[in-house]
Amino acid sequence: MITDTTGIPLAATLTGGNRNDVTQLIPLLQAVPPVRGKRGRPRRRPDVVLADRGYDHGKYHRLVWDLGVKPLIARRGTEHGSGLGTQRWVVERAFAHLHWFRRLRIRWEIRDDIHEAFLTLGCALICWRRLKSLRQ
Repeated sequence: MITDTTGIPLAATLTGGNRNDVTQLIPLLQAVPPVRGKRGRPRRRPDVVLADRGYDHGKYHRLVWDLGVKPLIARRGTEHGSGLGTQRWVVERAFAHLHWFRRLRIRWEIRDDIHEAFLTLGCALICWRRLKSLRQ
């Protein structure tokens, strides 16, 4: 899942439980809709992507840079508290918001299209609640 700085989901994908997350990094970045920013042509991708140690490989650094996104990926072998935790909590909070929905916390559906529909609905409800609280 990719979120913005407020924790609103920008893109989410669904894979099998036996797939490594790093294999979905580039398709997930390509799934992000245009990001609004300054005046002019809208950006197609975020400026920066934050990731944990599982994504620390030279191949993925290069692939992310090729998309025009700066990778801020925690280094393997360094101690915890490398500085990304202050920003990574936004993504973890988005996962916690998705776990408010029992059907997403425990996968009951056998068909992946139904589970993906519930994931999309959960992301839409998170966005709606967040935007509603910002308006008040």
